[in-house]
Amino acid sequence: MLTLLNEYKHFNGAHRRYRHFSQSNQCDMIFAIYLPPRALSGSRVPVLYWLSGLTCTDENFATKAGAQRYAAEHGIAIVMPDTSPRGDDVPNQNAINIGHGAGFYVNATQEPWAKNYHMYDYIVNELPDLIEQNFPVNQTRSIAGHSMGGHGALQIAIKNPERYQSVSAFAPIVSPSDSAWGQAAFREYLGKDTAAWKTYDSVTLLREAETLLPCKIDQGTADEFYPRELQPEKLAQVAAERGFALELNMREGYDHSYYFVSTFIGEHIAFHAKYLAVLQKV
Repeated sequence: MLTLLNEYKHFNGAHRRYRHFSQSNQCDMIFAIYLPPRALSGSRVPVLYWLSGLTCTDENFATKAGAQRYAAEHGIAIVMPDTSPRGDDVPNQNAINIGHGAGFYVNATQEPWAKNYHMYDYIVNELPDLIEQNFPVNQTRSIAGHSMGGHGALQIAIKNPERYQSVSAFAPIVSPSDSAWGQAAFREYLGKDTAAWKTYDSVTLLREAETLLPCKIDQGTADEFYPRELQPEKLAQVAAERGFALELNMREGYDHSYYFVSTFIGEHIAFHAKYLAVLQKV
């Protein structure tokens, strides 16, 4: 059951926040959805799933990126889930990269995380089923994200190309197995066996992938986490070696913040709109 928390008129569409019980995460989850004017007038529209980064909730992107303006223009719904399960009964650590706000879009196998931290299943299966059953959308989807969310979007798209039309990322953690943030989280969620880590590592996955969806990545050169945690060139190199098209834009002087994301989000929405329109059903 969905519980409506907030609703705002926005660019003649509707931005809504909901709470529901998640079977994947065994706790209440919150997500937001922006429905463009076209959806409110009776048409079923395609969906862009946005995955946010460490410490974020559904509200960071919704209030800071300015994406709704472009979604309204292109007739695309945007779904913005929380980054992690939360609550008094959900395990947590006092660290930005483990626990609440840091689900890393994996299915945890280690205690105490295994019961609740199944963000991969939630994003790939449970949430789309919920959205498609309850809102005026079709089954045409794309996926995007920022930082940890960029990691999530890329590894999910590489593993599930049949479910999406395109993928994009801002400052993504493309190789969490080679990142201090990723290593710490994976050790907690997946255990010490690094073979399990590779199933969520975009660089490793792309080496063995049969295809790559249309892919766009933006990285700021003044990002305080680049190149230590963020190594998009690694993914671009593997894509080139495999003969896959990947657009990597190095943005001079931009940092890791939503000032960066909001500057280029219009280009990302337009990028996805081009591919979502191919299978759009009215």
